[in-house]
Parts: sequence; structure tokens; C-alpha cells
Amino acid sequence: MSLSVAIITTDKREHDRNYTESAPSFGTAPEALFQGFAHLPGIEIHVISCTQQPVSALPRLAHNIWFHNLHVPKIGWMRTFYQGCIRATRRKLKEIHPDIVHGQGTERDCALDAVLSGFPNILTIHGNMTAVAEFYRSRIGSFYWLAGKLETFALSKTIGVFCNSSYTESRVRPRARKIWRVPNAVRLPFFQSTPGRPKNERAVLLNLGVLSPYKRQSEVLAMATRLWQRGLRFEIRFAGTIQPDSAYDRDFLKQLKEAETAGYARHLGSLPIEQLIAAMDDADALVHCPEEESFGLVVAEALARNLKLFGMSVGGVVDIADGVDQAELFPRNNFTAMENAIARWIENGYPRPGQAAAIMEMRYHPDVIARRHLEIYREVLNKR
Repeated sequence: MSLSVAIITTDKREHDRNYTESAPSFGTAPEALFQGFAHLPGIEIHVISCTQQPVSALPRLAHNIWFHNLHVPKIGWMRTFYQGCIRATRRKLKEIHPDIVHGQGTERDCALDAVLSGFPNILTIHGNMTAVAEFYRSRIGSFYWLAGKLETFALSKTIGVFCNSSYTESRVRPRARKIWRVPNAVRLPFFQSTPGRPKNERAVLLNLGVLSPYKRQSEVLAMATRLWQRGLRFEIRFAGTIQPDSAYDRDFLKQLKEAETAGYARHLGSLPIEQLIAAMDDADALVHCPEEESFGLVVAEALARNLKLFGMSVGGVVDIADGVDQAELFPRNNFTAMENAIARWIENGYPRPGQAAAIMEMRYHPDVIARRHLEIYREVLNKR
């Protein structure tokens, strides 16, 4: 008997406020999950996304995955606690009548749409909104403050929550009835093999992520400057979106210009997946130093390309790096220890790990994660 699942997630056209794109796209974790679902027999998936402007909708994403776009005017979003999204989703779900509803993330409307759907529902936590609000010391009534409060409400109402790491589990456990540890999936292209390449003439370091105080690119660049001043020869490449109206981003760009002139740093821009994989394959190591991290999908992606890891011991990065060849983690603010470790690695010929990719495939391949989802869906429905 086929299982029908409605998955509520954010269409990136809404996230980016770009409503002219002809096809929907999703966050990296849901996208990878859909790749796994497309290989599973006995399940049909209905993906539901709300947008503030009408967009084109593809009826199918795969042979067993349908897509439904719901146009919800701006008044139906955060200013009314997503009442428009909740009502539009309820109407669509009455047409589909799924066995279970799965809300992907608490950042926007998805979790509330699921828990107030009237159907059996579960949630996945991608980013911990209460943790983000704490980091930014969000004032009462601000977006992150409200998102954290709505997150707590949603967690208390759902049957259970998929937690992508032990860290997320610790944040969610006091607020949820039941939890399952289910990591995010890594997208299929990261597991495709590539021909060998010649060794770089000098070590190439990679730092990935939207430029922000949360990801600490300025601190990473300052560490790179110290390494360069020690006489070590390497290049560090940054990739990710820059927001020129941010004071933090402007300060980073000023530092970067000096580093580019000296010849040890550059910014690659925001990279589509093909260029991102190429950038990984052309690098030797990932440097990842966030303040907080629910999972750290970019770390799993980089390890799937056999990059050496220098990371901060935060959030889900600890789980991902566990047992991985040559993965080195450091206390959250100990840039000195990381700097010295990178120096030793460069001096020793900057070797790459050999088995990291195999471990990532075993743990985070889309087929592995999709099968675990199906097991939990059946577990929930059988108990009910």
C-alpha cells in the first residue's frame, strides 16, 4: 500500500524574492531528501510551498513527487503569524488528504502550517531559531524573537521532531513530545566521482557560507593574515553571498582587498552546485568557524569530496567529523589552536584525507536518509 506524505517547505523563489524563475527550488537539505524519495517505492510525496507572489508551478518534480504552489498575499505572513499560509495549506491538504504531514524547518511558516493542518504531523529542525535569537540578542517583537517563540509553540504541538544532530536534540528535547536523530542528506552530485587532479603548488583553503557575524569570515581572514605573516604560502578562497549594506560585510571586504593585493585570499561569489563542487575539488581543506551550527551540511559536503577539515567544535559539526580521517576540531573561540594546526598541515605538505567520502556516503547519502524517513513515517502511523 502506497504511503502519501505532504512535505511543507520553502520555495527559494520566496526566500530570494525572485518570482520570475520558471521552476521551484528548495534548501539543500530538502532537495537532497527529494532525491532520495525519488528512488523509494511505495511512497508518494506532495511538496507544498507558499509564496507572496504568483509563480509558475511544475506539476511533478519526479515520478512520485508532486509540487503545489500556494499564493498567499503579504498580509498572511509573519505580521499575522502566518494565518494566510496556514489556511491556504489546510485547504490544499484537504484536497490531497495525505497520511502524514511533514513540516520542514521553523524559520518561516512551514512548521506552523504542519502542526495546524488537522493531519498527523511531524517536524524537522534545520536552524534553531531560539539559538539564533539568543546569538543576535533579538529585541522583543523582532523577527528572530518571534520566530523563536513560534518555534517553541510548534514543537509543543507536533507528534515528534526530526533532529539533525545531538546539539539540535539538546535544544529541542525539553520542548517536544518525541524526537528522532535523523541527519540531513547530502545532495547526490557530491558523491559523484571525479578524475584525479595534480597537487596544488600551494595549499588552497576554502571557507563557505553567507557572509555574516554568525559565520565569522572576518575572523577567519584575520587568522589567514597571521599565517601569511608567518611566511606560509597558501591561498584562502571564500564563497557565499555578500550583503553590501551590512557593516560586517563592508569591513570584511576592506580586509579582503588588502589580502587579495598580497596574494593569499579572494572571494569566489555565490556558487551554483556545479561550481561549488569544482571549487571543493580544486581545494585542499575546508575552514569552518561558525558561532553556532545546527548541523553543518557544508561540512558533510566538503568531506564527501575528501577535503581536510579544520572546524570549530560546535553543533552538528561534532557529529559529522566523528571518526573521520584527518578531521580536526577546536574549541569555538580558539583560533590560535586552529592557526597552529593549519601551519603544521601546510608545512607537512597539506595532505588530503582518503576515506572521508566513503564515510559521508554511508551516513548521509539521500537514499539512506529517505529510507529512515519512511521508517519513521510508518512508525508514527502504526502507533496511531
